[in-house]
Amino acid sequence: MASSFLRVSLLFISLYTADGFRYYFLYHCDFNSSDLNDIEYSLSTYYNMVELARFSSSLGKYVGFTEYGLKQADYWNKDPSILAGLRAEKERYCKHNIDIWYQAVLTKSAEPYVRLSSTAPSGGKHSAMLVCSVYDFYPKQIRVKWTRDGQEVTSDVTSTDELADGDWYYQIHSHLEYTPSRSGEKISCMVEHASLREPLITDWDPSMPESERNKIAIGASGLILGLVLSLAGFIYYKRKARGRILVPSS
Repeated sequence: MASSFLRVSLLFISLYTADGFRYYFLYHCDFNSSDLNDIEYSLSTYYNMVELARFSSSLGKYVGFTEYGLKQADYWNKDPSILAGLRAEKERYCKHNIDIWYQAVLTKSAEPYVRLSSTAPSGGKHSAMLVCSVYDFYPKQIRVKWTRDGQEVTSDVTSTDELADGDWYYQIHSHLEYTPSRSGEKISCMVEHASLREPLITDWDPSMPESERNKIAIGASGLILGLVLSLAGFIYYKRKARGRILVPSS
């Protein structure tokens, strides 16, 4: 996780309202590790969604952004007790909570699952394309590569960036354009991730295109449903026939 940049913002609002006007503070702990040198603490002062001034732990003082904010920043910077208290917040508040977050959440990982499929190439010199889609992994760092008969393939390979799902998980898609050379060749997608003890290898089965397999599955489901309905109708007919009373003709 040290290489990824994480940002946690905690909002504490002190509201002073008069006819809907608001004055509030926003505290930030920005970090990419639990080391104090990798933590930035800031305190921003807002009035009606306009940032007036901001304290930055890397600068060790306030910076103003408006005419009023410049005056306030100059006033606060002249008070050693205010600056000393804010500088201490980096360790007292940020470091304390970041250590908890790393232990409880940020060092956790989630194993990816892989879906391998074929699609029509968009053009070019090859007649086939495979897509290796990797879903629901965490943390973000991951490596996806292709092998062909045990040898890594580096040409005609394109990949998306790691795409955030919005729920802390990620997905990525890698494309391999190729020309089938012979039957029996083995093409695989290999995934390396922090959650895996060893690479996750998924082999491509070219025996039947995925679209054809889906058609067969849908057809089989329809056939089974038809048989069930036919059987139910036959049973209903037999029960009704048993319940009939035959009246002899005169």
